[in-house]
Amino acid sequence: MLALEVKGLKKSFGKTVVIKEVTFEVEKGRALGFVGRNGAGKTTTMKIIMGLLSKDGGDIYLAGKRLEKNFNYQGIRVGYLPDVPEFYNYLKPKEYLKLCGEIMGLEKKVIEVEIKELLELFELTKADKKIGSFSRGMKQRLGMAQAMLGKPDLLLCDEPTSALDPIGRHDILELMKKIKTRTTIVFSTHVLSDVEEVCDDVAVLHEGRILYWGDMDKLKGSSKRPILVVELDLKADKESFIEFLQARNNRYELLESEIKISLPEKTEESQIVMDEIWNYILNNKLMIKKYLQEKASLEDVFMEMTL
Repeated sequence: MLALEVKGLKKSFGKTVVIKEVTFEVEKGRALGFVGRNGAGKTTTMKIIMGLLSKDGGDIYLAGKRLEKNFNYQGIRVGYLPDVPEFYNYLKPKEYLKLCGEIMGLEKKVIEVEIKELLELFELTKADKKIGSFSRGMKQRLGMAQAMLGKPDLLLCDEPTSALDPIGRHDILELMKKIKTRTTIVFSTHVLSDVEEVCDDVAVLHEGRILYWGDMDKLKGSSKRPILVVELDLKADKESFIEFLQARNNRYELLESEIKISLPEKTEESQIVMDEIWNYILNNKLMIKKYLQEKASLEDVFMEMTL
């Protein structure tokens, strides 16, 4: 069963066309990564689904029911976490969630049970202080708790790891892994490694259009370019090796410790490039820690599709 269907969605701001014709689906019980560069239209699409922006064309269906202009969700609960959630900073977490539950029309007993459960799930039980004193990571966890209030059938998370430090980002990703067993998730981001960690499916948005949507492993397997990963022990060796790649116009990605090199599609050409790289390493006596060929990552495929 489909939890969400977006068909032929269109949106312009004045003469600027942001969403040209977006179509994708999300199966119930799965997590979809909605990926694209900054400014690709991810947030605009999310806000249209939530009814925060009007659309110029297309249709949206939740659990098979078409959303009308008044965005009557017909008993289907939808949770939403914006990239920067806003709070009443003078309230404490329990007070804030209680207020949200009352606005939603939940029964008092239901609110009490859910608040206890959500504070435990999002590790906020001991955070009995005003929200204004929270760190960015704590606020993001509270925002997720609020979005999960009422046990939504669909949860929309708009770049939930943006501007978080590594620890905060890790915490949010771990929490998303937990809640994906409870609801269907649409997770928009430009950090593709986050999507690989959490999601089952992916929709690639580029210049207002969907280039692909479907199973993530299938998309990653579609890459025609093999990847060579090289890790060097010394900083000087790394700098020398990068200069070598630049001189040969090799496509590469520089990570914290590794260098990922995109090889040609054809096996014969790929082998020639690998031989040249290996000979350079040997002739210059570079100290290597890793030299291996691996499958393409989601980021590798995304770069192929959008460049």
